[in-house]
Amino acid sequence: MASPSNTNTRKSVLLASYGYPSQPGMVRAVAAAAAASSSDGPSSPGGLSGRKGSISTTRSSHRYSQLYSMAAEQDVEVEDDLARAQKRLRELKTKISSQSKKNFVLERDVRYLDSRIALLIQNRMAIAEQREVAEHLEEADQSDGLFPDDRKLQSYGNLFFLLQTEPRHIATLCRLVSLTEIDTLLQTVMFTLYGNQYESREEHLLLTMFQSVLSAQFETATEFGSLLRANTPVSRMMTTYTRRGPGQSYLKTVLSERINSLIEHKELNLEVNPLKVYEQMINQIEENTGSLPPHLPRGVPPETAAANPDVQAIIAPRLSMVMEIANSFLDTILESIEQVPYGIRWICKQIRSLTKRKYPDATDFSICSLIGGFFFLRFINPAIVTPQAYMLVDGLPSKHPRRTLTLIAKLLQNLANKPSYAKEAYMMTLNPFVENNKARINKFLNDLCEVGDFYESLEMDQYMALSKKEINLHITLNELFNTHQLLAQHRDTLAPAEKHHLRMCLNELGPAPVQVPRKENKTIVLPLFSRWETPIQDLTSSFLQETNITQADIMYMETKSILVQLIRSIPGIADKRPLDLMKIAETAATTKDAILVRKGIKVKEMLIELVAMNVVDDQFTFMTEEVTEELRHLGNLREKVNEEAASLESVYKTIGDHNNYLRSQLDSYKAYLQNVRMQSGGGSSPGQGSGVGVVTVGGKEAKKGKQQVLGPFKFTHHQLEKDGVIAESNVPENRRSNIFFNITSPIPGTFIIALHYKGRDKAILEMDLKLDDLLEKQQDQVQLLDLEYVHFNVNKVLALLTKTFIKR
Repeated sequence: MASPSNTNTRKSVLLASYGYPSQPGMVRAVAAAAAASSSDGPSSPGGLSGRKGSISTTRSSHRYSQLYSMAAEQDVEVEDDLARAQKRLRELKTKISSQSKKNFVLERDVRYLDSRIALLIQNRMAIAEQREVAEHLEEADQSDGLFPDDRKLQSYGNLFFLLQTEPRHIATLCRLVSLTEIDTLLQTVMFTLYGNQYESREEHLLLTMFQSVLSAQFETATEFGSLLRANTPVSRMMTTYTRRGPGQSYLKTVLSERINSLIEHKELNLEVNPLKVYEQMINQIEENTGSLPPHLPRGVPPETAAANPDVQAIIAPRLSMVMEIANSFLDTILESIEQVPYGIRWICKQIRSLTKRKYPDATDFSICSLIGGFFFLRFINPAIVTPQAYMLVDGLPSKHPRRTLTLIAKLLQNLANKPSYAKEAYMMTLNPFVENNKARINKFLNDLCEVGDFYESLEMDQYMALSKKEINLHITLNELFNTHQLLAQHRDTLAPAEKHHLRMCLNELGPAPVQVPRKENKTIVLPLFSRWETPIQDLTSSFLQETNITQADIMYMETKSILVQLIRSIPGIADKRPLDLMKIAETAATTKDAILVRKGIKVKEMLIELVAMNVVDDQFTFMTEEVTEELRHLGNLREKVNEEAASLESVYKTIGDHNNYLRSQLDSYKAYLQNVRMQSGGGSSPGQGSGVGVVTVGGKEAKKGKQQVLGPFKFTHHQLEKDGVIAESNVPENRRSNIFFNITSPIPGTFIIALHYKGRDKAILEMDLKLDDLLEKQQDQVQLLDLEYVHFNVNKVLALLTKTFIKR
């Protein structure tokens, strides 16, 4: 067992690591907060003060029962409905955390490739650059790997334990890196170092890091108006945090239904910009009559368009409708305050606290504008403007709903911030929405900040971490090496003293290894440990030593918890009320299950001993009440766990669908790049700089080999409609079963789509498609491809062609 001096030192180090002073008796306070830190364990509602014995009335049973539940019962398996629901919920949370990281990486790849593919389409990329893009498209090795050097693996384990448990290092590093480096670092921090997004310890450590980052941001701020608004590593951090599982789940639950009901009205045009309305109006007149009257010229200034009576008549009813829709969105958001993830609310709380400290004279409205700048600008509005990127809708909304969503986001932002109409004077006409809702939004933003702190429960989490046999991190080699390189680069700022633990770790590791090729970037399991912390071998003994909890307290808690386990494990044993605890123990002791027999005998002996020690009366009155309350609490908990699991199932499916979409996008890019490199001599020497479309080998024109024709592949109208490839169809319902499509690829990157009618040899319609044309349409956000009889969804047809031809 750890000595008192070692234990006290360990407590002080744990507290100091995240910036809070060690306090006398903190372990007792920590135990009190432990109930809030466990997502699966119940909190016992009873109290010790009512039972016999000289137990201090300032401590209650639920504090220490929860502590015992966390420490002593971790390995107990109870197979009842609650246990199965909790297991399902834990698995779901783990899957969402893992999938969120995969999506974050894929989104980064797609963003990078969007710009590179645009150059390819414009014939502006040399062969050397094509190779670079091709390497970026290589599949990473998904299998787990082994780190070749055991000594270095231990050093990395020590370094990353230090980084995880002392968030100030990462907080400082995030302020030092450039914008080009931040995304890779954020991937490691948000989805690996603190990747278990539903585990309280990692979440609270991550939030502690945010507090350090925000404090430094406020300290160095020179202008109130620029706080948290510029595109900096800090603002990127805050946006990335909202993309974790809990934030995604909230957006899906709160916004998805409202956005989907709006985008169903594809033809609902609610444009209120007078200039755009004027242009749409004269275009319609010209289309209908063939010419424009002299009093409606093109190219008029905004003032002229706004003064036109017809434009005003078109806009007036639209203004009312836009404000009505915006109000419905606002109502939904305001009613969801209890669903907002704790971490996002806690960040809002820090923004309010830091603002009041830095600017004591700031008005409530000014403070709320900063909170709104985070909550709406970084969290809510991006999801409203681009719901497809947040997995709230299937595919890109059509033109008119997309514009309406943008107007709603502008209104919400104007409401949360001090509105400026300098650039968009027409938005002034929607100002009644802002004026009518100012008080509501300010109350909401202040209410967001009303959440408790977690510092005491975090120390309990840290304390528990030292008692665990294993803490592992699943991390890729390049995440390991990139973090090492950034730390070494800023070593003198992060750890100036030679005896600084971080500097000692970096000196021991030496120079950072170079990044490995993408296909060799394996994920390894990194065991975390600290050479400077003493592991706790016996947590119960440690707490007995550090607090005034007695052995009788421990026995009372253990007896109660075993009784609850027995009741959960033996169906029908608790049907009769009031509970007969001794009979429950005797029933368990006579079952055919060896484990239950042992527990039954043990708890029977403990009940007798507690009576002999004068801790409980011979009727077990107070313990019976506490066990009954605990069972009631567990019943309520089971319902909540099932509700949360059902909600997260939907989130997980959505995240999985988004992953499939991102992968199909990457496959499309691969197909195009493969085609371009084939046509431009991609296999030639690195020194060549030929552009796209120049077919050369060794400086001479290459002879084209015979191309293999792929296809035809047959698809029915029903199949393509079901898969969403056919977005709209002009084929009569009664004839659709006779329609099918044959798709052929005569040369890479070129496709012939032929529409056939059963019984006819000749195709009704043929269309020649080029892959670069489709990608260009996608770049320009053109949603539909017109095949006369049907309209194809551009994204879906790209995915279909990729799946059908590139995999072969």
